[in-house]
Amino acid sequence: MGINHWPEEQRPRERLIRHGAPALSDAELLSVFLRVGVKGKSAVDLGRDMLTQFGSLRALFGANLSEFAKVHGLGSAKYAQLQAVLELAKRSISEELQTNSSLSSPQAVKQYLQLQIGNKQYESFTVLFLDVKNRLLTAQELSRGSLSHASVYPREVVKSALAHNAASIILAHNHPSGSAEPSQADLSLTQTLKSALSLVDIRVLDHFIVASNTVYSFAENGQI
Repeated sequence: MGINHWPEEQRPRERLIRHGAPALSDAELLSVFLRVGVKGKSAVDLGRDMLTQFGSLRALFGANLSEFAKVHGLGSAKYAQLQAVLELAKRSISEELQTNSSLSSPQAVKQYLQLQIGNKQYESFTVLFLDVKNRLLTAQELSRGSLSHASVYPREVVKSALAHNAASIILAHNHPSGSAEPSQADLSLTQTLKSALSLVDIRVLDHFIVASNTVYSFAENGQI
């Protein structure tokens, strides 16, 4: 039975309008995005198929077109729509960070990083460059590596910070393996970069590790 034949109080779109998006399950939210299902399956069923195929929203959002299209009923049009939605979310949070101090919006920083690097299948080292009021100037991926390692050169971080005229920076990298706990190498790198940047009077405000649905903050754990 198609969703249009469901009782109105059970339809995802009507429930979202009445109760808000948090009231819906992941599959129901995906059904609102999909709008229609495929022959023999409602949009909610198709949403469940997507979650089963990828295992998590994070994996779904990080899928490429060929992986995405493995789910019957999905193709380039839906893939383009999803990428547009994700990019709009990134830009919305980026606008907030460009307007307000990152120190007053730590949750926004975490959300931004989850969208920016949380879905990547490789390890990405990204730096957020901030002005004197700790507002975002730009974000830049400075290194990418395998699932277990990314090479980061302090001189490149310093060079980029000076090029952007940054007063401070926030470091971030993801752990595709799924654990957000910092390694000894992560701790050592943080201190090395902090020392190198202090020579040119640029502060390191935090270092975030993004993994699955968790974001670890060095500053919150007294490690900056």
